Amino acid sequence: MSSMWGNLLTISIFGESHGPTIGVVIDGLPSGHHLDLDDIRAFMKRRAPGRTAWSTPRVEADEPQIVSGLFEGYTTGTPLTALIQNTDTRSGDYSELQIKPRPGHADLTGMVRYDGFNDPRGSGHFSGRLTAPLTFAGAVCRQILKQHKIQIVSHIKEIAGISDLPMDTVNPDVAAYAALADKPLPVISDTASEAMQAAVLDAKTNLDSVGGIIETMIVGVPAGIGNPIFDGIESRLGSLLFAIPAVKGVEFGDGFAVTKRKGSTNNDSPVFSSAGIRLMTNHGGGVDGGISNGMPISFRVGFKPTASIGREQQTINLKTKTAETLVIHGRHDPCIATRAVPVVEAVAAIATLDLLLEAEGRRPLAQRGQSN
Repeated sequence: MSSMWGNLLTISIFGESHGPTIGVVIDGLPSGHHLDLDDIRAFMKRRAPGRTAWSTPRVEADEPQIVSGLFEGYTTGTPLTALIQNTDTRSGDYSELQIKPRPGHADLTGMVRYDGFNDPRGSGHFSGRLTAPLTFAGAVCRQILKQHKIQIVSHIKEIAGISDLPMDTVNPDVAAYAALADKPLPVISDTASEAMQAAVLDAKTNLDSVGGIIETMIVGVPAGIGNPIFDGIESRLGSLLFAIPAVKGVEFGDGFAVTKRKGSTNNDSPVFSSAGIRLMTNHGGGVDGGISNGMPISFRVGFKPTASIGREQQTINLKTKTAETLVIHGRHDPCIATRAVPVVEAVAAIATLDLLLEAEGRRPLAQRGQSN
């Protein structure tokens, strides 16, 4: 189903942007893992709306209410369910969208797919609001991954064409990159951060929006995780990354830049080191043949400019079947990428834990076969 994902670890997202509650069910979590709820709240706060001058003015607490799967602070192994209340909705802002679809949104496609019975308020089930329960699920998975010494770090690589300094994907300073989460924008260069903030605020002032790119690394994944062909790391991660609303591009390693090179300069050569077999470079992003090679798994995610803008736009009237104009009155982010960093990290955590659980399930069989 479209709102469910996973093999051994499965998640099911439910709710609408202006409904009373949104939430997630996580099935397949190992039992006996202690969850730090304060850490989960802090992680979710990074995504929550209404906390900066460049985010939507909608204010939501995003306080998860765990109603199953947790006892005395530890996972039980049964489905973990979390509910998040919607408290700051203004559904009247969307009253005319049933006959005047917004450009760049799923208003038209949702109407066709669900025969006009879809909830149009705040984009309903298509809304970025649904990334709140997705972020909760990732926050849970992230804590379990840390026990396996796997960390996920990110920065905003680009906003409105303004670029941050690059990450080191061969020998990353994980602590320094993790500390970026405490900055107003998770950006390495303070100069770039100031320019990005100015560009976003300028777009907001002019009733417009800008796009951006988020770069992420998964550090500590051992070699041999993943599968070839249809179930490789890139395939699994990509399927979840493209589930984030407004994502229009995903590239692993150096991505499309490798098309401009020769094999002699693009190949990642293996070497022996004190840590075992390493690669001299990491152009492939830590993955070969769909399987991890022990290097940091790196990827970038491109977000389109927010489709909901305050400028007058051309659309159609489905009732009169005539061309008309539309001014969107809802509250929206002038740049989605500014709040999407924890969402990307959450998605990476969910996919990585699912892959890790599969690998752990295979190891006993492999060991048994060697002993015979």
